[in-house]
Formats: sequence, C-alpha cells, structure tokens
Amino acid sequence: MNKRIRTIIVDDEERARRVLENLLVKYCPDVEVVATCSLVPEAVEKIQLLKPDAVFLDIEMPEYSGFELLEQLEGVECDVVFVTAYNQYAIRAFEVSAIDYILKPISIEKLELAVNKLRKSYDHSQIENRLKLLQQNLESKTPKKLALPIQGGFEYVKLADISHINADGSYCEIYFSNGSRIIVSKKMKFFHDLLANEPNFFRCHRSHLVNINQINLYQKGTATLLMENELDVNVARDKKRELLNLLEKQNL
Repeated sequence: MNKRIRTIIVDDEERARRVLENLLVKYCPDVEVVATCSLVPEAVEKIQLLKPDAVFLDIEMPEYSGFELLEQLEGVECDVVFVTAYNQYAIRAFEVSAIDYILKPISIEKLELAVNKLRKSYDHSQIENRLKLLQQNLESKTPKKLALPIQGGFEYVKLADISHINADGSYCEIYFSNGSRIIVSKKMKFFHDLLANEPNFFRCHRSHLVNINQINLYQKGTATLLMENELDVNVARDKKRELLNLLEKQNL
C-alpha cells in the first residue's frame, strides 16, 4: 500500500509521546505522525480537524481517560491502537473488538505488528463497527460479542451463539449452535483469558472451552458432553467434578 498512515499520538507523558514517535519514524516509515497531544480535549479537536487514519491512544490520563476520548469519536472514521502500561480488564475489551493494543514499555515487534494491522484496516465501515463494539464491551464487565479475524475482515458473533471452542496448535476452531465453524489464528489461552469472567463458559479440557448453556447431555461413563449442535466434547478427568458442580449450580 503506497498511502501513508496518518496518525495522532495521545499520551499525557511527553517522554512517552517522544519515544513512540521516534520508534514509528525509525521502524515504520509509512506512518506519518501529524500531531501529538497530551490532553483528551486537545486530542478530540485535532482528530476532528486533521481526520487521521489512526490514533495511538494512552488509557490513564489526567481528567479524562482514553475511554472518554472514544466516546467523543462517534462518526469519526479512524482506527485506534491503545498504548498502555496496564495489563488489566481493558486488554480483554480491546482484543474482543479487534482494535490493537501495545503494552508499555513498547516492544518494536508489537509496534510493527500493530502497524501491519493498520495497513490492512482501511475499510472504514469496519473501523466504525469495531469502535462501536469496543464502546459496548467497555460498558459491561464481560464482552457480549466477539470480532473474529477472518480472510478480508472481521466477523462479529454473539457469545450466546458459540457452542464450544477447540484448540488446534496456534489456531482455534469456533463452533456455533447452528453447526457452523470459524477457524481463527488465536491460541486457546487467548480465549481462556478473554472469557475468564464469563460464567457461561468453562474450560473442560486443555483443548476445549464450552458454553454450558449449549450442553444437551453429559455422559458420565465416557466423560463426554453432547452439545446442542450434536457435536461431542471430551471432559478431562481432573475437570469432571468442577463441571458437575457448575452444572448443578446452573440447574442443568
């Protein structure tokens, strides 16, 4: 792609802004930093005026947070990469919405990966959808939708429609209640961490994560779950008792 990626850096720390800008200049020459901002109100004005392709946005800032900046970007078509020192709940929301994030101190590899995603992310309708999804997810303790990366874009799916997730090395297979399947380039740990606070999802095996609302039958003899989509899922020996206790609590 010949077009330069016009970006704005938003961070209340001058050193952080300078470090990120220098890294972009050195390692990502197709990225053009058109402005840097230390405060959210200033950043909103610059974004509306300059209409960048992307914003590198910090989370914890005085008076306003990066979240509050997002709330003021309705109708603005730019992508967002979060740059944060906080490896907490927000990370889950960012990943679910398929908007990238980089943890401080900034890894050059992570920065290059994020910029590579930006290069592929010029469908503005998808950008706006991801921003809306991010805002919706941030309003709840757990995400209600996933933005799954597929060839040429993203597919937005409801958590309630997921039957189970199977791990296959560096990939995962997402199975749905209607029998369909999506393969994504994410490891099981990603989904395990992502859904850790979602009570309807249980990791019954190192390779299987199930939606307990989609279970039709538990066969004790074979330690197998029969899901509503008529597929079988194995339960690990050390997970049997925990699963049974969970099912009893859910009156299943």
